[in-house]
Amino acid sequence: MKTQNSPYYILGIDPGLACTGYAILLAEDKRKDPILVEGGVLNNKKKDTLEIKLCNLFTDLSKIILEHKPDVMAVENLYSHYNHPRTSIIMGHARGVILLAASKEKIPVHNYSATEIKKSLLGVGRATKMQIQMVVQQRLNLTDLPEPPDLADAIAAAYCDFDRHFTRN
Repeated sequence: MKTQNSPYYILGIDPGLACTGYAILLAEDKRKDPILVEGGVLNNKKKDTLEIKLCNLFTDLSKIILEHKPDVMAVENLYSHYNHPRTSIIMGHARGVILLAASKEKIPVHNYSATEIKKSLLGVGRATKMQIQMVVQQRLNLTDLPEPPDLADAIAAAYCDFDRHFTRN
């Protein structure tokens, strides 16, 4: 178990099959905002089969995990809309691969709804993608808006975990 003054790495994930956002936050002091170590998106080619996309996602995410050795993974839960059940099923495949990558390396996973993540950052559960990007930019003192929105969502998931767990130690 990490001590209160040990570096604590949080891997935030915004699951997707075509594009998965990821961000590594370093929390060194519970009184200070975390630092963005790395962030980006894992993209798949549209023409690839589902199996290839899932394999690529697992491989790319595993490399990030092995490189950064996060202490925890914060993953946005799936939102299922009754008008688009197929989308939810496909997203479930991607999320399963993400959870498998974490489990393989024995990384605890904390799951958050999109509403919970937004409420953690903005104080309200409803926000636009642009609002999330702007708050993330402000909180982490970034010179540019985090692009694409999948990156900002991954940072927001990691930041939510920081708010929920690290600051309460």
